[in-house]
Amino acid sequence: MKRSRMATLGAGLLGTALLATACGSDSGSSGQTGAAAGADTVDIGITQIVSHPSLDAAREGFKKALADNGYTEGRNVNYDEQNAQGDQGTATNIAGKFNTDQKDLVLAIATPTAQAAAQAITNIPVLITAVTDPVKADLVDSLEKPGGNITGTTDLNPVDKQLELLKKIVPDAKTVGIVYSSGEVNSQVQVDLAKETAKKLGLEVKEATISNSGEVQQAAQSLDVDAFYVPTDNNVVSALGSLIQVAESKKVPVIASEGDSVKQGALATEGINYEKLGYQTGEMAVKILKDGAKPAEMPIEKASDLELVVNEAAAKRMGVEIPAEVLKSADNVVQ
Repeated sequence: MKRSRMATLGAGLLGTALLATACGSDSGSSGQTGAAAGADTVDIGITQIVSHPSLDAAREGFKKALADNGYTEGRNVNYDEQNAQGDQGTATNIAGKFNTDQKDLVLAIATPTAQAAAQAITNIPVLITAVTDPVKADLVDSLEKPGGNITGTTDLNPVDKQLELLKKIVPDAKTVGIVYSSGEVNSQVQVDLAKETAKKLGLEVKEATISNSGEVQQAAQSLDVDAFYVPTDNNVVSALGSLIQVAESKKVPVIASEGDSVKQGALATEGINYEKLGYQTGEMAVKILKDGAKPAEMPIEKASDLELVVNEAAAKRMGVEIPAEVLKSADNVVQ
């Protein structure tokens, strides 16, 4: 799929450039062509797989970066924001519509929507964010040289640091449960990493797979474990409350993979700030729109820093005492 997509990219961009030259308009152009032609208004399509705080934060961070670089919504940039509500078919339809509309640039938030965009869009710059492994998701050739019309940022978590944090807080833990979506490649990547780290820490990973967010509570209930680890799984994070409810009833801690989940009731994480990640992606968009940078030559970027976030109220509900050294080193303590 990737090779045929890349093969059509050159022809698609050439055809688009010729059309823009002939018509003297940004209609039907790619983001690069629109920028080069001096278009007054940039049309950006944003496709998001589901609503939850981290993905929402990435979207807002992206828009803030553009605003800080002179793109004012309603004046010289228009956003067409679409949400697939967790349905892959809807994500595919959204991507197809963006392609038909010939947006100047597309932002795809999370792996499923990025995959849908990759299949539907070949001659428009596509930026991705909140994607765990763009290579395994068949979105790019490599992180260093994407090679097509797609680039952006990865949210690959420091799974090792997060499980090490679990052992610092609950040193006697022997088993950790992970609920994740069987259809999300990003989740499987994190589960595999968790298993590698767990062996080193003397932890046994117990898994429960789901196909949608409505199955999260039952899956969590099925696991008899000393703690839960929540990867950046879109279905699980969107139904995080139901997993936390189970954890609190069992009096076991929940280690999350990002700060927003801790604010929502998980115990702790050392993870990515998604607003900053989105902002970083927005800065890449500016390079494409203003400077004519080519996605094929722009390396996939990683988050520049991590944050340790702990939730003292959640600790009480889960019957856990957070060590003083962890509290002291925390960047953010939720009361």
